[in-house]
Amino acid sequence: MMLILEDIIKQIDPIALSEMKSVKLMNRVDTKYVTDITSVIKILHAIKKDYYVQKIGDKFIANYDTVYYDTSDIKMYMIHHDRKLNRDKLRIRSYVDTHNFFCEVKHKNNKGRTKKERIVISESDFYDVFESDNCIKFIKEQLPDYDINDFNPNLETRFDRITLVNKEKTERITIDFNLKFKNFISGKEADINPLSVVELKQNSRCLSKFQSTLFDLRIKPFSISKYCIGMALTRPDIKQNRFKKKLRKLEKYRNYVTITTSTNAGF
Repeated sequence: MMLILEDIIKQIDPIALSEMKSVKLMNRVDTKYVTDITSVIKILHAIKKDYYVQKIGDKFIANYDTVYYDTSDIKMYMIHHDRKLNRDKLRIRSYVDTHNFFCEVKHKNNKGRTKKERIVISESDFYDVFESDNCIKFIKEQLPDYDINDFNPNLETRFDRITLVNKEKTERITIDFNLKFKNFISGKEADINPLSVVELKQNSRCLSKFQSTLFDLRIKPFSISKYCIGMALTRPDIKQNRFKKKLRKLEKYRNYVTITTSTNAGF
């Protein structure tokens, strides 16, 4: 399946990382979906003439490593769990292939818009940003309602990503797969393979070729936070009532994809 995926990616016009700077969309509207690699291949085949695919060096698939920080009472997780519309996430992200490291804060407001702020950090600060005065200053400015001394690394996520941008350069799409989670508190690990998390990032909500393709494939929006799902899967002791329905849907879809793949493999 990966060979088929790589083949279809090579049929899409590439765009260099330097050219992607004009499509940052740091203040945006996000729409997320959950699907599988077979459907991803169908999507890419349908939109290949209308989008660019990001290429870094000779690679179209990038590796990401992210550490999410939260308070001792996992306040950021609980705010999301309790469906409060204004919420924040604090994370440290490593772009493995380019050896770039960032401290990032994501703000989501009650209008459904996501705003991301970030600063460059050194590799040595990846697992402990509070060794850096620059990071401390940044986090205090971005999250004034939090006690900075109460933050701890909670969850590490690793995944592979394909990044697309439409030829008008008004929207960006990320396709994440091979998602794996490791919890620093419980020590537990989990994954959601063979599922992929797809995210459409736009300046404003408007119909696009990408959305039309997903509609034709009957892939509906699926609100999902990698941090919250990862926490729920690796910390069975924490409150997760409002994520249980979502977790059941993910498990049901995982089983369906696995069975379907196994059945097709028999032919």
